[in-house]
Amino acid sequence: MVRVRFAPSPTGLPHVGNIRTALFDWLFARHHGGKFILRIEDTDRERYQPEAVDAIMEGLRWLGLDWDEGPDIGGPYGPYVQSERLKIYHEYARKLVEAGYAYYCDCPPERLEKVRQERLAKGLPPMYDRHCRDRGLKSDPTDPNTVVRFKMPLFGKTCIYDELRGEICFDNSTFDDIVLIKSDGFPTYHFAVVVDDHLMGITHIMRAEEWIPSAGKHLLIYR
Repeated sequence: MVRVRFAPSPTGLPHVGNIRTALFDWLFARHHGGKFILRIEDTDRERYQPEAVDAIMEGLRWLGLDWDEGPDIGGPYGPYVQSERLKIYHEYARKLVEAGYAYYCDCPPERLEKVRQERLAKGLPPMYDRHCRDRGLKSDPTDPNTVVRFKMPLFGKTCIYDELRGEICFDNSTFDDIVLIKSDGFPTYHFAVVVDDHLMGITHIMRAEEWIPSAGKHLLIYR
């Protein structure tokens, strides 16, 4: 069965781009007799606006875009608000560390900024230097003194298939060891979206083209 999700971040009032994505998702689900899921991605706590959640749902209702699963009506794969799913993200982060696909990092912001500036001065991308990648630090996703980073492959290519653009390939050496769990215990977008889409059985993802560069990273986490 087709399962699509509209997953806005409540950082302000919904705009035309949000509604356009929601409309495409809703039409696709209804055309294929599938499910349209509403998920609130509120992991950006600095910009989070509680009133935006109600505004998003009111806007969808006004347009007649009803959802089959969501924060207000529940469903078999809830909760449908990411801030209520922290234990799930922590569990999967631990599994990735234990399996050797992720690691704990205790680099302070000052060191990260120094590395960033040094790389920029050399004309290199401002990526993390993987200082903690092979240190084998012992910690936990809930520890405020560390973050969890994903071990990106250092060689090869990762290819995705997009219904509009066809096959798109990325050189793995251009990927940073992205943070999965931040020091505040909240997941980054890259991690939460992959975990949730997997557990909620999402079959098709429709979003802005700006997310294409991130698709390769998401596929690697999926694998």
